[in-house]
Amino acid sequence: MDAVSWMPLWILMSSVVPGVMIFFLSDHHQRLRTTLNMLGVTLKLILIGVMIAGLLKGRDYLFTLTLLPGMDLILHADTMSVLITALSGILWFVTTVYAIAYLEDSPQPRSRFFGFFSFCVSATIGIALSGNLITFLIFYELLTLSTYPLVVHRGTPDSMRAGKIYLAYTLTGGAFLLIGVAWLRSIAGPLTFVQGGILDAWPVAYHGAFKAIFFLLIAGLGVKAAIVPLHGWLPSAMVAPAPVSALLHAVAVVKAGAFGIVRVVYDVFGIEFASQLGLLTPLAAVAAVTIIYGSVRALSQDGLKKRLAFSTVSQVSYIALGAGILGPIATIGGIVHLVHQGLMKITLFFAAGNYAETLGIHKVSEMNGVGQRMPATTLAFTIAALGMIGIPPIAGFVSKWYLGLGAIDAGMAGWVIPILIISSLLNAAYFLPVLYRAWFCRPAPAWPAEHIPAARYETAGALLWPPVVTATLALVAGLFAAAPYSPLEWADLIAQREYQL
Repeated sequence: MDAVSWMPLWILMSSVVPGVMIFFLSDHHQRLRTTLNMLGVTLKLILIGVMIAGLLKGRDYLFTLTLLPGMDLILHADTMSVLITALSGILWFVTTVYAIAYLEDSPQPRSRFFGFFSFCVSATIGIALSGNLITFLIFYELLTLSTYPLVVHRGTPDSMRAGKIYLAYTLTGGAFLLIGVAWLRSIAGPLTFVQGGILDAWPVAYHGAFKAIFFLLIAGLGVKAAIVPLHGWLPSAMVAPAPVSALLHAVAVVKAGAFGIVRVVYDVFGIEFASQLGLLTPLAAVAAVTIIYGSVRALSQDGLKKRLAFSTVSQVSYIALGAGILGPIATIGGIVHLVHQGLMKITLFFAAGNYAETLGIHKVSEMNGVGQRMPATTLAFTIAALGMIGIPPIAGFVSKWYLGLGAIDAGMAGWVIPILIISSLLNAAYFLPVLYRAWFCRPAPAWPAEHIPAARYETAGALLWPPVVTATLALVAGLFAAAPYSPLEWADLIAQREYQL
């Protein structure tokens, strides 16, 4: 095995090593901690760029470590994993910048936070680069363990309660996933991810077992993907600091669950075999219910982060919906939404964090006139919110357009298109009033708690630029969707390979 083959491991270790070093720093070593954080994120982006360049030249990146006889840890870079790895690397960079500004003056232990922060992203990268289901399971559970300390970081009664709920849900989901993986391993042998799936031409006698295994795997993954009724942990976890919320919704936990569903459908069962077993329609139906449920619950939330949390419940299920519709066009829509949702959702949580950190705004009812005080933050929030609704030319429109075309192509337009329309109307119903308050209502005489007075910028520069950057990326991803190597073009490449077109 040459050094090139080790590239996935180097990418993984670029956040593990700084994380370990940060743990040993006392909290007053702010400059050194910041240096280690930024070195880690910068090195990871460089290595990801090198790996992508190598893939385009036809290189194969495969790292294998035997854990037990017949059980290998495999890190492999394919078209699917590279898309998520690149997304995670970029969003980790901006989230790190944001988190440093947001938390460095907090009274809670910062070295502990940033140590687990690095481990969380490492686990996410491990999930993205997993070459088999065993490796995926290992990093999936490591993600649970590394995110729990972030959820309970503040140590308040509310955060500790949220942490207990989070563990109860995710450990139960992990148990379902473990049972499903072990059962499938006993039948099918090595569970290496293969384009087109590994389960084809099996005797009918095994079909009942495969259906049960699929249910176990989707249930285990559905917890982190916040599929109804497995979503209860997500709104309660909003007591965590804004960088953690951004990480949970756009980079790590929720995205890991959705990505896992995509892997199981396409690279374990295979889209054709899953359709033959009658598994896709139930998956699409559950996703549709979740899309509507999350949007309806978002309508009644006055807490800004809770409104965004229920929005995530809805939006992430577009990915599962794309996986549940047979055909390459819907596949493109679901996979590209992995990226588009991440860009838009992280922008919304960055903006929410800015409102809270700068003005003490935590509720929608407190946002009257905030656009006058914080125009750049509110503009970023507006772009992301309109993208969630599906307004062109922002990235969210592209996702919904392809899901709709995919439904027509698959002969499912009769119920999928109405779901998309109703969802978009509900998205508008809970986002547009927020935008109206922010831009057109008269501000209150005083903000709830103004922590950062208006100066050169509306808030600290390191808090302002991350949402501006990610909102710009969401807009660019929509405007230049057809450009070479865009998320849409990459999703199209994945779909072509999965369907062997």
